[in-house]
Amino acid sequence: AIILEDDCLPHPTFFRFCTELLNRFRDDKRVMAISAQNLQSGSSRTEYSYYFSLYNHVWGWATWRRAWQHYDYTMTIWKTVRDGEWLRDVFGDREAADHWRGILEKVDSGRINTWAYRWSLACWSQSGMTILPNVNLVSNIGFGPEATHTKTAYAQLANMPVEAMEFPLQHPPFLIRDSRADHYTFEKYYRPQLLARARSAVKAWVGSLQR
Repeated sequence: AIILEDDCLPHPTFFRFCTELLNRFRDDKRVMAISAQNLQSGSSRTEYSYYFSLYNHVWGWATWRRAWQHYDYTMTIWKTVRDGEWLRDVFGDREAADHWRGILEKVDSGRINTWAYRWSLACWSQSGMTILPNVNLVSNIGFGPEATHTKTAYAQLANMPVEAMEFPLQHPPFLIRDSRADHYTFEKYYRPQLLARARSAVKAWVGSLQR
């Protein structure tokens, strides 16, 4: 299947990109999904057409029945993964693991309502990776006050430019996660969330002292 979220506009080459890789990795259980998103700010992380990541961005993506069968909306395995601190083994980074532990805990308790983080847990629980293109192939044009989730009109992810994927695809001769690209994604897009929460906590603490 090839899936597009609401208000996500792909470059036309996204469909050929997905089709070719759906066929190429059809039976390779190490790969759980193919994504249209590239969040490397225009930097080429590889000489190939794509790289492998832990982040299964879902504004435009594709997957197989064999991968989706691991999706569990009830997150049955979450407490086992959490209590065993398995996310630290997945990420190899304590800060990233702790960040996603907090996110998944909120999803499990109902404080965050989204299917996408549940899908991330399913992928990570299988040590699965996602194929990310070396150029950005999708733009979310639905940011704004009337949006369901993307209400911030000037968020850094809004209306990102897209580029054409060049063919024939240049395939990497290995299947190894690009940890440097993932680290960049965490530092640029997820760490600011941590800092914002920390600032909010400090403001709340200061406010409590003044009352």
